[in-house]
Amino acid sequence: MENLYAYPWRGRGNNCHTYLFANVLRGERPHVLIDPGHVVNELGEHCLGFLLNQMSLDRIRPEEVGLILNTHSHPDHCQANKAIVERSCGEGGIGRALIALSGEEDEFRRVHGVGMLGLTADFEPDFYLQEGELSLGQGEKKLTLQVFHTPGHTPGSLCFYWPKNKVLFTGDVLFYGGVGRTDLPGGNGKELRRSIQRLSELDVEYILPGHSTEFGDLIRGRDKVRENFAFLRMNYFPLL
Repeated sequence: MENLYAYPWRGRGNNCHTYLFANVLRGERPHVLIDPGHVVNELGEHCLGFLLNQMSLDRIRPEEVGLILNTHSHPDHCQANKAIVERSCGEGGIGRALIALSGEEDEFRRVHGVGMLGLTADFEPDFYLQEGELSLGQGEKKLTLQVFHTPGHTPGSLCFYWPKNKVLFTGDVLFYGGVGRTDLPGGNGKELRRSIQRLSELDVEYILPGHSTEFGDLIRGRDKVRENFAFLRMNYFPLL
């Protein structure tokens, strides 16, 4: 819808789903990318290569990415940040894609270090995202997202809500029939429960999560969304 592209991961190993808003920003780098994922995962699968191939089928080039939004700092969501930035650099190193995540999450990764399955992510954010409205672009191309601080999986996890089309990007906060892990460093079950409850109060017709489960990947339709939140309350809230 309206230049929103979804690129679910289909490999065997760990990697996240990536989402892209096309033709939002001004200039030579108009695209906004959410969670570029791994470069290479624990099984040696070339996750970034898979993503770039899928993008090319939509005639979208990594050189045209102007902004990367990270839901959190686990490497299966942000390891490819630096590679995307390097591809976006203009001639003579003038101009490049910018990287953003929450300040809480950046502090968490700097103090504790974030690694999973022996893999890490090396990048430096250009600015921090705070809870509230994020307006990108101008005129007919303007994109307005609501940024929610949703701790629990990690201390600085973010979710993005696109009210115009009632789309919720949940990262690893919640999935189709599942929730993010809380047994990793920085995890907190009570905070995750509060974050999910808060998101459930939004008017949502599409949930775009960070990973697939046995139930599926993207959740389409208001009724399906409500059923999913009810399932999480019944089956996961008592455990968090």
